[in-house]
Amino acid sequence: MLIDSHCHLNYKGLIEDQENVLERARAAGIDLMLNIATRESEWDAVLDTAIRAPDVWATVGIHPHEADEHPHVDTAKLVERAAHPRVVGIGETGLDYYYDHSDRDRQQKSFRAHIAASRDTGLPLIVHTRDAEEDTLAIMRDEMGKGAYPGVIHCFTASGAFADAAMELGFYISISGIVTFKSAKDLQETAARLPLDRLLVETDSPFLAPVPHRGRPCEPAFVADTARFLATLRGESIEQLAAATSANFRTLFKKVA
Repeated sequence: MLIDSHCHLNYKGLIEDQENVLERARAAGIDLMLNIATRESEWDAVLDTAIRAPDVWATVGIHPHEADEHPHVDTAKLVERAAHPRVVGIGETGLDYYYDHSDRDRQQKSFRAHIAASRDTGLPLIVHTRDAEEDTLAIMRDEMGKGAYPGVIHCFTASGAFADAAMELGFYISISGIVTFKSAKDLQETAARLPLDRLLVETDSPFLAPVPHRGRPCEPAFVADTARFLATLRGESIEQLAAATSANFRTLFKKVA
């Protein structure tokens, strides 16, 4: 049994057929799915899916792309919404300097607010970082100095050095379908050497469908394809990788238990 540690079940491409998407995931051996929030307007819908489906859990957070539109979402608001029993994580949050859809200072302020919420609640932080390794790491380190907090670097595409630094802070690394792409040689090299006890797998669906599903909306069932590729890449059995990543998820997302 596998766990999709990061998906967007309420996004266009999945929401129109959500019940069948969930059934296909279950048929593919997906035990649990973590439904990720990216803006305040979707918090209720993301949570409603988790309330309705016992194998789906929810997060609350503001994606860095949305930081400019959510200056009112502070630590207290995140902590308040995270009190619901089906909310098990804070995020996704982080920094994205590739698109710069939000002001960088606003992204950083939002990121720190999420970290504080993670620290206050004990819930894991789900971090998005793109073209912002230096600032992401600097903020993570600075905030860790104020008190420890758990977390995961989701949809990992950063450098091997960043992975090592994040793991030194206690973070987990989550691998998406990007690892199956022919162009992802650097990512494959890093994924092959990551410690098995720090590894998670995800789809980030409806985005980034793995081989052999390229060109289609991604869905949680496809995490099985990513896991099989990753197991072969690492010289492990799919059973070994599935058991380890599922155990890692439950260790990190303790509220699921």
